[in-house]
Amino acid sequence: MNGDKLHHRSSPQTTTTILKTTTINNNNSINNFNLKKTNNNNNINVSTTNWSFANASFLQWTIRDVFGVFKYHPVPCFFAACLLFFMGVEYTLLMISPSSPPFDIGFVATTYLHRLLQSSPNLNTILAALNTVFVGMQTAYIIGAFVIEGRPRATVAALFMFTCRGILGYSTQLPLPEGFLGSGVDFPVGNVSFFLFYSGHVAGSVIASLDMRRLKRFELAFLFDTLNLLQMIRLLSTRGHYTIDLAVGVGAGILFDSLAGKYMNNVAITKATNGECLHKIHPLVS
Repeated sequence: MNGDKLHHRSSPQTTTTILKTTTINNNNSINNFNLKKTNNNNNINVSTTNWSFANASFLQWTIRDVFGVFKYHPVPCFFAACLLFFMGVEYTLLMISPSSPPFDIGFVATTYLHRLLQSSPNLNTILAALNTVFVGMQTAYIIGAFVIEGRPRATVAALFMFTCRGILGYSTQLPLPEGFLGSGVDFPVGNVSFFLFYSGHVAGSVIASLDMRRLKRFELAFLFDTLNLLQMIRLLSTRGHYTIDLAVGVGAGILFDSLAGKYMNNVAITKATNGECLHKIHPLVS
């Protein structure tokens, strides 16, 4: 059944006229995800004022289009399968009792390491000290990029990130995990209180790593990513963070780096509009 036959069923003559003037080409395939009523970029001119059900995009799909989705878009298909899987999990999973500790898959995966650190306080202290050194490396790089190299983007991203972390961490204060193994040399130094959600340790490392990659410092970025992964394992082993804190920390680092980039671009545009020299703008958009 083609589009023309469908439109013969509609009484308004305007609808038929619209279809005849509509340009439909291969770009209208669902393999390009053009599932909108209008798409001027692909020369599809469908009037929304006289739109009818017969104009629906899916009526133009072919069997080849449908199977082509699996071939050309495997990632969204994988996510769709995951959606169905976790919908099933969500409908069948029993909720954790309010009197029970939270379930954390990262804690389960690091049970052995937790017992090892629990039985070896000196090892726990050494790893905490090394982690604090790594946090110092992150801080030194982020501030140094601004003060020494004149590139404030990473610093702006860190300021955005820690401000948001403070707001969210205070808004919903999670209970300290059972079995937490603190240390006086861990960051924040002194075994003081800290916000659990989300991990500033992880987010700061991601911000530094992204800045390194922009400057093609790939070896240094790989080092930071490796140390960040080890840091995450240690934080789970010491019960210093929940898994969700670490996962959101990665996303927060990427998000606030992107927001900082947009902010610096807006600053550059403003300066250019005000007639300032380009050589004064360049460090701000790095």
